This record gives sequence, C-alpha cells and structure tokens, in this order.
Amino acid sequence: MKTLQGTVTGLNTLQTAKVSVVRHWTHPIYKKQVVRTKAYACHYTDAVKIAVGDEVIIKESKPISKTKRFVVLEKVTK
Repeated sequence: MKTLQGTVTGLNTLQTAKVSVVRHWTHPIYKKQVVRTKAYACHYTDAVKIAVGDEVIIKESKPISKTKRFVVLEKVTK
C-alpha cells in the first residue's frame, strides 16, 4: 500500500481532510528540477487531531466514497 507525506490544506467537510503532497524530480531531457503538487481527499477520525497546516502521513485504502481513497494515519509535526 502506498504511503505519502503531505500538508493539510482544508478541513471543510466532516471527516474529510484535503492533503497536498509535493513531488520533486529531475526532468529526463532538460535536467531541470520539476515540482508537482497533488491534492488528495483523505478520511480522518477524532483519534487523529489535525489542523490546517499540519504535516501528516496518509495511506492508501479501499474506496470510502467517490473521491476518498486515502486515510490519515498520523500527524508528523505542526
């Protein structure tokens, strides 16, 4: 199962957190550093206390809803 680390950018809906994951890599032809950001809708419960701006670890899971495919495992830092 895939685990990623990202920043919480939104807590607008109940038990759903929007987490932005930043990915860096070198372009194979131009040899330039490329940065891409992707936002994931993640399920969380009251067991994990998170706020906007927290660094969290998310893990792939079975589909919870139409867009939620990840679950918040733990908070890394604030």
